[in-house]
Amino acid sequence: MIKAVLFDLDGTLADTAPDLGAALNKLLAEEGLPVQPYTAIRPIASHGARGLIGLGFGVTPLDATFLDLRVRFLAHYEAAPHQGTVLFDGVAELIQAIADRGLAWGIITNKPGKYTELLMPHLPLPVAPAVVVSGDTAAAPKPDPAPMLHAAAALGIAPEYCLYVGDAERDIEAGRKVGMTTVLANYGYIAETDTPHAWGADFKIEHPLELLAHLPA
Repeated sequence: MIKAVLFDLDGTLADTAPDLGAALNKLLAEEGLPVQPYTAIRPIASHGARGLIGLGFGVTPLDATFLDLRVRFLAHYEAAPHQGTVLFDGVAELIQAIADRGLAWGIITNKPGKYTELLMPHLPLPVAPAVVVSGDTAAAPKPDPAPMLHAAAALGIAPEYCLYVGDAERDIEAGRKVGMTTVLANYGYIAETDTPHAWGADFKIEHPLELLAHLPA
């Protein structure tokens, strides 16, 4: 029986793409390049600085210019990480329902802890998470299983009694590695080139509140 529900943050609990996109577009403007529309930014937002810089500048971490662009991108994001970010529709109600059913809940994100800590106080969550694992909390980020095991240990709940919800392949992969029930947040940041049907999630949801049908009453 499921005893804990764990979530990815960006693209699953919160729509952070507006602020991530604003940081990218400030950087593009500084370089005299055209800004990117939200429709292009949203599907890439789960991939963080690497994905967004790749979108805007066509470079990878192997390019000589990448590190400087990443530092500047993150500085812009740090200056305004919660101006446009909101919880996805239904998330607040879902978290309250999870708590009302006596289940623990928490967050496992690849967002660096510095930015997680800046954002979390501004999210109108009705119940505080019992655990928050950021990208630099454990030995390695998702898809490594370390964050999943860290969260389960912090809760005192075996991974097989945890359900993990995420919108990226690495979320499903990490959850499956430790035996968690995995759920694809199909409303999240999924690009046309992604193949979520092949990721192996136990099931998918099109809206956060659909998760309730899969949880103990």
